[in-house]
Amino acid sequence: FERFPMEAVFGMHNWPGMAVGQFAVSPGPVMASTSEFRITIRGKGGHAAMPHTGIDPVPIACQMVQSFQTIISRNKKPVDAGVISVTMIHAGEATNVVPDSCELQGTVRTFTLEVLDLIEQRMRKIAQHACAAHDAQCEFEFVRNYPPTVNAPAEAAFARKVMASIVGEANVLAQEPTMGAEDFSYMLQALPGAYCFIANGDGDHRAMGHGGGPCTLHNPSYDFNDALIPLGATYWVRLAHEWLNQPREAA
Repeated sequence: FERFPMEAVFGMHNWPGMAVGQFAVSPGPVMASTSEFRITIRGKGGHAAMPHTGIDPVPIACQMVQSFQTIISRNKKPVDAGVISVTMIHAGEATNVVPDSCELQGTVRTFTLEVLDLIEQRMRKIAQHACAAHDAQCEFEFVRNYPPTVNAPAEAAFARKVMASIVGEANVLAQEPTMGAEDFSYMLQALPGAYCFIANGDGDHRAMGHGGGPCTLHNPSYDFNDALIPLGATYWVRLAHEWLNQPREAA
């Protein structure tokens, strides 16, 4: 925005499950931050029949996974949203061998950076201390990808007004926050704005043979509903027109 100065930014995401002809927008957090973690537990391999001769990383990993969930239930405030999902655990290649390492990977989602700071700090401490308690070594990586997507109140209200002029107030829904993440969040950190949803329907528009699965995002059976094109185009034209027609102070 240094090269191309802007007053505000607006974005839109196609959203399956909402009825065609509807929009959704709300102030505040509407999409979560996303971070990835990789934890490697370095133990000591051995024979599975003589586990006392090694340092088994697998039960340490199991202890970590269980303990991470206490961050969600006991460390953060219950009213603050947060998700820790361990989605990959890799260890060993044979049934009779205690592996010398175990790797955990997963994702963390939050609606505020304060909760994200808390989760990262607690995860790091739990991982390091769990390994230390069993004489294992811990390698902890935590990568922050996108921050939370947070709509500014004034811009969200402006977007709602434009939507209502197109489809009527009854078809402009409150935007239910989702733990999905969005890189538009970086723009909203720099400028006030709003990120909204436009309904895609429930999949009834799909031609036969397109796919039998749910018509949801990031899914092989997803299909964009072309009926949205006039609505989306009208929204953008009217949004720009109404914004530029607002009274402005003389330069």
